[in-house]
Amino acid sequence: MSDGAPPILRFDNLTLGYNRHPAVHHLRGDIAAGSLLAVVGPNGAGKSTLLKGIVGELRPMQGRLELIGIKRENIAYLTQQSTIDGSFPIVIHDFVAMGLWAQYGAFRGFDRAARQRIEEAIAAVGLSGLENRPIGQLSGGQLQRARFARVILQDSPLVLLDEPYGAIDATTVRDLAGLVRRWNREGRTVISVLHDFAHVREAYPETLLLAREVVARGATAEVLSEANLQRARRSAEAQGETPDTAICHADAGDASGHRHQ
Repeated sequence: MSDGAPPILRFDNLTLGYNRHPAVHHLRGDIAAGSLLAVVGPNGAGKSTLLKGIVGELRPMQGRLELIGIKRENIAYLTQQSTIDGSFPIVIHDFVAMGLWAQYGAFRGFDRAARQRIEEAIAAVGLSGLENRPIGQLSGGQLQRARFARVILQDSPLVLLDEPYGAIDATTVRDLAGLVRRWNREGRTVISVLHDFAHVREAYPETLLLAREVVARGATAEVLSEANLQRARRSAEAQGETPDTAICHADAGDASGHRHQ
């Protein structure tokens, strides 16, 4: 949490949804620049919907969402890994280099400084030597490392991560979580949709608990109380959703240290 920092995002009675059906509604409040915020909640709680609203993929059904001091095209947005087509014929180097498109364009050649930045980003995620490997030949962990390298190149003050640790090995989770801490130390705002409450408690000072509407928001230890988690579970059940078991037991997780949705 960034005490006294100016806001980078403001929600004013924000409602987002699909086909006129609200998925998350009546959000109010600011997110301070430099925040490290976890977004948690049951299945269908509106977590991914919120990120889509921030980047402009969804227009507000009601209310407004204000970006302060940043343009949408400058947001770094890591979608869920399931959205990546592994059959697309592209090698790691070119896949990572896409992180520079906003600065260089899709067809402009990279200069020496850009090529060095690409090499450094690939090294930062532990993929040096694999630059020419097709992404279809990567493990889930390697692909996620490449996607994080692309975020490094985007050099954004606002980073959105949607389930960044799903279906990857524990070593990769540890390494990529270290990158997230580094980004936040650099003053970037990081908002992550997460399931592993142990990791949230350890790494995220601020948490937003959603169940289509805000159940609780604030210091992580207070938000992830058993009472709040039970409120979220009951709300999900009342709305006809099947709650993620992690919402019922704060320390639930699988053997690799993460929780699948």
